[in-house]
Amino acid sequence: MGLTRDFFITLSQNQALNSAAKRWGLKLGAQSVVAGTNIEEMIASVKKLNAQGISATVDNLGEFVYEREEALKAKEEILAVIQALHDHQVDAHISLKPTQLGLDISYNFCLENLREIIEKANQYGIFVNFDTEDYGHLQPTFDLIDELSADYNNIGTVIQAYFYHSMENIKKYKDFRLRIVKGAYKEPEHLAYQDKKDIDENYIKLIEYHLLNGKFTSIATHDHHIINHVKQFVKQHNIPKDKFEFQMLYGFRKDLQLQLVKEGFHFCTYVPFGNDWFGYFMRRLAERPQNLSLIAKQIFNKKTNTAIGVGALALILMRANKKRKKHTAKQRKCSGNYKK
Repeated sequence: MGLTRDFFITLSQNQALNSAAKRWGLKLGAQSVVAGTNIEEMIASVKKLNAQGISATVDNLGEFVYEREEALKAKEEILAVIQALHDHQVDAHISLKPTQLGLDISYNFCLENLREIIEKANQYGIFVNFDTEDYGHLQPTFDLIDELSADYNNIGTVIQAYFYHSMENIKKYKDFRLRIVKGAYKEPEHLAYQDKKDIDENYIKLIEYHLLNGKFTSIATHDHHIINHVKQFVKQHNIPKDKFEFQMLYGFRKDLQLQLVKEGFHFCTYVPFGNDWFGYFMRRLAERPQNLSLIAKQIFNKKTNTAIGVGALALILMRANKKRKKHTAKQRKCSGNYKK
């Protein structure tokens, strides 16, 4: 494909592109991977999934927040999502990122925001999943889970297969509902596997351990080879289907999602919504660049080469951002002349 993991990671961390994407994303086809920009649109998307026998985990997009006001706004938005899930009685739960709720501002501030969210979700019997992020936030996230799990049993988290120590964590949290993923951040060689083959092998080891020893396993992958391996493994070990589910991202491999449901497997779609979609999407491509080919036809013109498509997307966003800055500068200059 010619597009590397580092390329997508670099794009995901570009603040100018992220800002531009919030304004221009839907015009560029982001609706193919984001289930709406507001709660009403998200609920409609979840209902469509439920009608097909698919449950959902809902992510109100946003992360790496450094202002208290923004974190408090995110908390209120997630509380509103929980209320909407309850009011509409949809088959769905919540996925959230601690950095969106103030982990980079204050641990205790984040803890209290999370406690309020989990308390409300618990009242309605709604599960809350803590998405794990980059390595620097990993241990603080586990610390939050340790504290909150003393009072609540409706929480779980994510184990990332590319970290060397992931087996230790999966054993520590075996009594939790866990989503197992490969990992989508750029981590150094002394902390994480870099080779796809090594990551895949560790991923399968983690899945097998939790299927045999854990509470409930969410197997998050679009890789049909791994899915087929899991099918054989659960059959060989007589693992009941209510002990696990397959997960994929909204907009990815729809036919395979429906096929797994048809075969009688529990299936959950990761449903992101909101305008802060660009970093999320780029990391999904970094996690598995083949994902690009899975949805390229839904985002870009059918005749567009996928590599050119992503490059064009980045270029369009950069140009849009430059135009905005130029326009703002012009306004300020005019404003300054007027004041004189």
